[in-house]
Amino acid sequence: MPPVRLGLIGTGRWGRAYVRTIAGIPGVRLARLAGRTHESATLAGADCIVDTDWRAIAQARDLDAVIVATPPALHAEMATAAVASGLAVLVEKPLTMNLDEALALRNLVLDRGGLVWVDHTHLFHPAWRGLKRAAAGLGQLRAIRAEAGNLGPYRRDVPVLWDWGAHDVAMCLDLVGCSPDAVRVAEVARKSVEDGVGQSIRLGLTFPGAVTADIFLSNLIAKQRRFEAIYGDAALVYDDLAPEKLSRHDVVRGEIEGPGEPLPVAKDLPLTVAVSEFAAAVTRRSKDLASLDLGVETVRVLGRCEAGMTGAP
Repeated sequence: MPPVRLGLIGTGRWGRAYVRTIAGIPGVRLARLAGRTHESATLAGADCIVDTDWRAIAQARDLDAVIVATPPALHAEMATAAVASGLAVLVEKPLTMNLDEALALRNLVLDRGGLVWVDHTHLFHPAWRGLKRAAAGLGQLRAIRAEAGNLGPYRRDVPVLWDWGAHDVAMCLDLVGCSPDAVRVAEVARKSVEDGVGQSIRLGLTFPGAVTADIFLSNLIAKQRRFEAIYGDAALVYDDLAPEKLSRHDVVRGEIEGPGEPLPVAKDLPLTVAVSEFAAAVTRRSKDLASLDLGVETVRVLGRCEAGMTGAP
């Protein structure tokens, strides 16, 4: 079977991660690359065509699919062009920062019988998938608590809500299986920095069945990525920075107790899982809308959060 021929638009930090990832996956080849820096031509192999115009990738006839790894404001235009050219698309999170754009893209995918996946990276992490499997035996989900952030990046065009919040909102939607009835968001800290804005925010989501999610997001803290799912007398914790990525804990009076019991997790890197599974979906000509629908709903919820943002008291 011939390799899946991928085009990549974007050679920033994530674009370079895709280049390295694709190089290590059998049956997948980076055939075209679009980047605006002088270094772009040095990133890929000699058999990869490099161009400075992203349209040359989105409209290429010698590709099976395109990966869009650019700033979110560009996602809709680039993904739309690729779908209109008959190409499958894997787009970085968030899908867009505008619900109308997201819905228009979904309508185009439906009309063309296309395929668009959104790389909400943590949903492809083996620890996250292990959490969902373990959760099946724990009964009713009661609450979610999460904290995520780092010292930067500071972006003028993508606030913390859309940068970090896209991960946590997608994780909540994926775990709960529906959208929240109510959202509330408060900015609890803000700091001007050279490259943009430093910000800390707290999201409160209330889902059907009185399931609550309390999420703290910041680009002003030491690196964190912790997600706690609380079920009655037990909790599952996904901590991407801990030696043990997934653990099961007792819950006493609503609080997580002790270091917990580590649960086995495969060592596969989530980006490798994402690209491998996307390539497999392209090969079998999948029309599954699940990833796109989750991406659209994530944009919808983030938009609701943005509209309801309040300042620090």
